[in-house]
Amino acid sequence: MSEPLLALAGVSKRYGGERRFGLLGRGRASTVLDAVDLVVQPGAAIGLVGESGSGKTTLARIAAGLLPPSAGSLRWCGRELGELSGDERLAYRRGVQYIFQNPITALNPRRRVGAALDDVLRGLTRLDAPRRRARVAAICAQTGIGAPLLGRFPHQLSGGQAQRVAIARALLGAPRLVILDEPVSALDVSLQAQVLNLLADLRARHRLAYLFISHDLAVVERLCPEIYVMRAGRIVEHGPREVLLRRPQATYTRRLLGAMPHLR
Repeated sequence: MSEPLLALAGVSKRYGGERRFGLLGRGRASTVLDAVDLVVQPGAAIGLVGESGSGKTTLARIAAGLLPPSAGSLRWCGRELGELSGDERLAYRRGVQYIFQNPITALNPRRRVGAALDDVLRGLTRLDAPRRRARVAAICAQTGIGAPLLGRFPHQLSGGQAQRVAIARALLGAPRLVILDEPVSALDVSLQAQVLNLLADLRARHRLAYLFISHDLAVVERLCPEIYVMRAGRIVEHGPREVLLRRPQATYTRRLLGAMPHLR
């Protein structure tokens, strides 16, 4: 097997417990993640599922370098994240992209969509303006974004359009890993299916790896051959989709499946 693209080992995240200025003693510490291990191989689609508050988003943001862990190791292509040089850090920043649950928050509300996408690409690459325009046009064509949408402001987009723009934004810098945080939870069922089909097509076209965060096992089942189940900051079970969903070992996983009889 090749070197993992991303490997988290013993990752924990705690909040509170520090001594505050002007106060004696310490506040109560809260553990959000507790010694989590997770591996993403090149080209893999990993589902991370669990209830709200289970720690999924915290783990995803640590994986994307948006949040530091309190303990544990994060390795990108075999290198510890803290040991990367400046150029390697830039490659990691390009190589890992994050799609937020609310796609509008990732766009500048004062910039039209086309200009906002160009801003992102200019920050990630050294391409000149004509090549940036060509790259934006190519990615927009692949994600179903017509030219008229490029002239709109984010607040003028529908939910489905905004999510396509967020996907296009994530792909501009040719990433190797895309982290998707509940990307279809705000969409109706028909739009969910369209976006999931689009994500599957883009993964094959660009040989992407996905870390797909969701509370919905049905959504994860459609896209991810491997699934991790998280509860209260810990991974309680993980394995191939067919095994985990048909023969779950953890009581919590069985509970999740029992709440979704259409998966059984």
